[in-house]
Amino acid sequence: MSKKDLGLLILILVVGAVVAIINPRFLLPINLANTSNLIGLFGILAIGQAFVIITGGIELSVGSVVALLGVLFIDFIATRGMAWPVALPLILILGGMIGLAHGWLITRLKLQPFVVTLCGLLIYRGVARFYTADGTAGFAFGQNFPELEFLTAGRSWGVPNSFIALIVIAIVMWVVLHRSVFGRYLYAIGKNEEAAKYSGIRTGRVVMAAYVICGVLTALSAIYFAMYTRSISPASHGQFYELYAIAAAVLGGFSLRGGEGSLIGVILGTVLLQELQNLVNLLGIPSSLNFAVMGGVILIGVLVDQQWGVFRERRLMLEATRKGAAGAAAE
Repeated sequence: MSKKDLGLLILILVVGAVVAIINPRFLLPINLANTSNLIGLFGILAIGQAFVIITGGIELSVGSVVALLGVLFIDFIATRGMAWPVALPLILILGGMIGLAHGWLITRLKLQPFVVTLCGLLIYRGVARFYTADGTAGFAFGQNFPELEFLTAGRSWGVPNSFIALIVIAIVMWVVLHRSVFGRYLYAIGKNEEAAKYSGIRTGRVVMAAYVICGVLTALSAIYFAMYTRSISPASHGQFYELYAIAAAVLGGFSLRGGEGSLIGVILGTVLLQELQNLVNLLGIPSSLNFAVMGGVILIGVLVDQQWGVFRERRLMLEATRKGAAGAAAE
């Protein structure tokens, strides 16, 4: 665990202690379980977003993809009678295809990630609304899928299965990001894509793979959200979810310039973000301020990241100057 991650963990514990003192309901098992469930749902999104951010890109269509794939998943299993073990991998494949399309447009046609994913945000939301005729997709009265509901919205030993899924995914993605050649390529591209290309890294394929990972994890999150809400209004479902994911990644130490960040930091960033949301609810702060809180958190995270980068550069320059002076004196 890096110093930045350790500092974030301490901040989470301090904020949690303050909230618990002000309102003891924070420590009630039901509140902790609900918060853990939301951490699981948004954490999966944040991990996918982190893989894109580390390459210096960004994925703004996450919320719209959650809405579109959630609508399709409910329609497949609730209306068209498709077995959920078939529908689930199909939705994951669709998510991967969306990510692949974004990666192809960015790497092959040299479009800016901001432009590509902003267009995706509008397109997928529009398609979801058209698909449902601006209606609501949901389950019929009494329609149940016991195994699927247990895996997505149930609990094991009192812990939400969505949170358990997040832990499993985080472990796998931690190995991919921090212990594999592919992960080192991602960091290299984020630091300097041209240098990475000249060193023999096939940057286009690596970036496309990052967007595919993001698409698959977004699709998985869409399934969890669909089973959590059990009904989807495509005009509003998933709105601003991309900002939650970006905020969690930035809070976790991922630089929007790319090339920095740790997976542990993303999880801690998600925890802190949901803790702050919980704080807003428990302290009776108007829910209309939720987005103001989130915007402030993103701003603070970016400012800290920027100032930390300036401080680190100055320290490196100072150390280099000292070494140069010591070498000159020795001669």
